Amino acid sequence: MTLRELTHQFASEGRLETIILRHSRDELAVSVDAAHAEPGRGLIGDRRANTLRSGRQSAKRELTLFQAEHLPLIANWCGIAELQPIRLRRNLVVSGLNLIAMRSPFADVVLQWSVGDEVIIQITGPCDPCSKMPAELGLGSYNALRGHGGMTARIVSGGLIRVGDSVRLNAIRQLEPKIESS
Repeated sequence: MTLRELTHQFASEGRLETIILRHSRDELAVSVDAAHAEPGRGLIGDRRANTLRSGRQSAKRELTLFQAEHLPLIANWCGIAELQPIRLRRNLVVSGLNLIAMRSPFADVVLQWSVGDEVIIQITGPCDPCSKMPAELGLGSYNALRGHGGMTARIVSGGLIRVGDSVRLNAIRQLEPKIESS
């Protein structure tokens, strides 16, 4: 098997553990059982959906995802007993998949992922921690989250997502090579 083929192989599906919305910048986040994902906007009811509509935010960051398995690790590094995902400012908490591997390491290959039965997303890059983490999680939390802050994604196809939905590879797209003009 080639390296390209290996990057398309996953041992299992993932699971959507938590959906988090923050209605406005200074409001507390809330955990919900379901949300509507809309291409070009994000999750309806999340502040990012309003920001995207006004053109201030990149479509590469319509969603943010966090690795559920990293919660105890980050808690330990921050010196706290338990870390509730709502404190991390990420929309979706996913278990069972390595989020970094959900993005192809090859520039000419795009991996698209199904979340539930309707929504398709594409991982666009890492989601670095923000400067608000020390106020939320304490001294050293910014560095604890470096490299473990999650991933950003764009919504390819919208619809309803629910806690408990499966997260699975939907499609592998080969991009056309760019032809440079002289």
